[in-house]
Amino acid sequence: MSALSGSGWSEVLALLAQVEWAQPWAALLLPLALLMRLLPPYRSRRSALRVPFFALAVQGSGERPRAGAVVLPHGVVHWLLLGLAWTAAVLAAMQPQWVEPPITRTQPTRDWLLAVDLSPSMQTADFRDAAGRPVDRLTVVREVLDEFLARRADDRIGLLVFGQQPFVQVPFTLDHGAVRALLGEARIGMAGTRTMIGDAIGLAVRVFDASDAPQRTLVLLTDGRDTGSRVPPAKAAEIAAQRGVRMHTVAIGTAAARAGEEADLAGLRAWAEATGGRAFRATDRAGLQQIYRELDAIELRTVETQSARPRRPLFQWPLGLALALLGLHLVLTGAAAAAASRPLRAAPPEAADA
Repeated sequence: MSALSGSGWSEVLALLAQVEWAQPWAALLLPLALLMRLLPPYRSRRSALRVPFFALAVQGSGERPRAGAVVLPHGVVHWLLLGLAWTAAVLAAMQPQWVEPPITRTQPTRDWLLAVDLSPSMQTADFRDAAGRPVDRLTVVREVLDEFLARRADDRIGLLVFGQQPFVQVPFTLDHGAVRALLGEARIGMAGTRTMIGDAIGLAVRVFDASDAPQRTLVLLTDGRDTGSRVPPAKAAEIAAQRGVRMHTVAIGTAAARAGEEADLAGLRAWAEATGGRAFRATDRAGLQQIYRELDAIELRTVETQSARPRRPLFQWPLGLALALLGLHLVLTGAAAAAASRPLRAAPPEAADA
């Protein structure tokens, strides 16, 4: 008993706490075993001895035939086996389950869609990288985007690129490495030579139609003006607002951009405000980093966690024990019946002469 004192009993109780019963009401069947004592014994008829001319033999013997019976012994072992088998069967009917440790899964509550301009003006090298070397605008967008993705690990991110035509490069995913890789493979001009901002917003709205996230955010990065979209940007922004999509716009480019190649600051501001978003302007790498930080602060990170505890059934163990006990009971009962029905041997001649 000393071996189970203290921490030993604590471990036993902890193991018992891991077991739950799917059908605890089945425990009400336990008292039914007591009714077995009230049931009449099993009876069967069979001939003990076949004698030709039985009536004449009876008359000659002077005896009267009477009914006989063999009553098998019902000792402590008999009732113990039946009681244990019944208890094990009831435990199996209660469906014990081993409860595993909880598994927690994070459910994203926000989908981000990054719409990146790939028009030829994005190759203008008016930005500088972290080492101070001149680089084009798209390169800086790629570099700074890595930092933003690292801070939004619990959100699904999608990637849309546009120029003369918009294309979905990456559907919403938690695999941010795929977003980085495909944006890294994007090339300036691969989507055409014009800047169709309205069409890009329209495609983004259709992409969000397949999203069931309660919060949906579009980030539009461009350095130009709309050049003839089939859907005007203002109308596309209005549709986005109606569909519950909030859009933030980021105008990329320095103040030294040539006339006609600068971003439409007034339009980008109006389109963002129509959806409840904000408009930003990035004139250098540090400014773009700050914009991403502000977006990270504006769009609060909220996640839903779903916890589940897997259950492993254990009913097979008490059921197997019940069947084993019943099998042992049948073996013992059969042995007792065979012993009770075995005919008496006649005494040997030597004993009779003595």
